[in-house]
Amino acid sequence: VQLVESGGGLVQAGGSLRLSCAASARIFSINNMGWYRQAPGKQRELVATITTGGSTNYADSVKGRFTISRDNAKNTVSLQMNSLKPEDTAVYYCNADRAVLITGWEYDIWGQGTQVTVSS
Repeated sequence: VQLVESGGGLVQAGGSLRLSCAASARIFSINNMGWYRQAPGKQRELVATITTGGSTNYADSVKGRFTISRDNAKNTVSLQMNSLKPEDTAVYYCNADRAVLITGWEYDIWGQGTQVTVSS
């Protein structure tokens, strides 16, 4: 497993959660990183992405509520989620679009996902 998420859980509407994603020690560097989510019966959708330089992109549904950040030295990415809504309930996945490993380049790397449940 190259990416490992943590920080999911159950929270009431209006609450906050912070998700974290750590890359394995086999990964030297990562290009763009992002968070995606998949709700039951729905397709996986983009939540937020961040470039190596710190440029960010957010889905309209989370703008102003979620903040993505990363630590390039540690190859980690986080997602601070505030003012959570029941419609934010989903499995959240960490993604690296391109990474340099000891064995060479790898593309489109995904974590195993972490469940976020927001109760009304």
